[in-house]
Amino acid sequence: MPLQDLTPQLRTRLSRLERLVGLFVTAATLLMLAGLGYYVYHLAETKGWFKTKAPYFTYLETGAGVKAGDKVRLMGFPAGEITSVEAEDPDKHENVVVEFVMFQPYYGYVWDDSIVKVRSAGLLGARYLEVTKGGTRVTNDVHATFKEENRKLVGAWSRTLASFTNWHKGDGPWQLFADEPPELSSQLDQMVAMLKVSLTNILQLTNALTKTLSNAVEVTANFNEVLLDSKSLVRNARDITDNLKGPRGSLGEWLIPTNLNLQLQQALLSANTVLTNANLAVTNTDARLGVLVGSLNQSLENLANLTSNLNAQVQVNSNLVSSITHAIVHSDELVQGLKRHWLLRSAFKEKRTNQPPERARDRAKSPKEAGGR
Repeated sequence: MPLQDLTPQLRTRLSRLERLVGLFVTAATLLMLAGLGYYVYHLAETKGWFKTKAPYFTYLETGAGVKAGDKVRLMGFPAGEITSVEAEDPDKHENVVVEFVMFQPYYGYVWDDSIVKVRSAGLLGARYLEVTKGGTRVTNDVHATFKEENRKLVGAWSRTLASFTNWHKGDGPWQLFADEPPELSSQLDQMVAMLKVSLTNILQLTNALTKTLSNAVEVTANFNEVLLDSKSLVRNARDITDNLKGPRGSLGEWLIPTNLNLQLQQALLSANTVLTNANLAVTNTDARLGVLVGSLNQSLENLANLTSNLNAQVQVNSNLVSSITHAIVHSDELVQGLKRHWLLRSAFKEKRTNQPPERARDRAKSPKEAGGR
């Protein structure tokens, strides 16, 4: 039905309804635009579109589990984002180059001694990058990676020049060295290989243990038989020790019977008596011999004095007959010969004096030599 055919009241009501629908659509559109703006703002905050970003890159052995858009962590916080993961040129030694950015203010913690650690994010092979805090070396020769002025990056530290160089947005990223352990799948493969070897060794060990146990059973059975056989031996040893403990069962009486013991005692007593008598006889003989030698020594000394006196008189008085002289000389020779005899030599030992050696030698000369002079 055409609008001009409606009554004024219907047209008025329809106009109000149209205005309400228009307001509702306008409000819904505004709400949708506000939600979209909030989403874009939140996304910008999350992505760091309004923050100053410092570019970095590192080299990895493999790009498995790492992709663009993943968060880069610093001290456990999401402080950056991976921008690209690409394979390196074939003529280079590195495998994968990973570029990422660190948001403000987290790039202030990244110094030239910071490293990128690749960590596992789960059992499905996912990994993430974590940058360590810089300035932790023992020496004080550490520097920030970027220089900031007025919330803008104006300089980058050069390792070759050991100074800050000018840096503008769009310049090359700053390199950080990576600490990359083997990926989880490689670790699992290594673990499986180790488990296989370990299981093989465990099976061999169990087989050896089974053989050892069976041998031990046989040894214990044989040992039980030996114990049964040794009971009689132990019983005999016990009887022998009981006999040894008795008054008539000692080992000495076994080796030396009673009769032999009495005979040995009698023989020892007889030998002791004989030795005592022999000792007394030797003592008496020694005493008698000493008396005899002393008396003989005195007699010989008297005879020597007599012959010496006669010799002196003959030398003074040359008118005495030569026979007396010869008799005195022969007597002196006899006495000197008796002094040199082996049996009477000890009786003529002279006592040592303090006389000079020359006079002692002159006195020891024989009367024959004196007569010759």
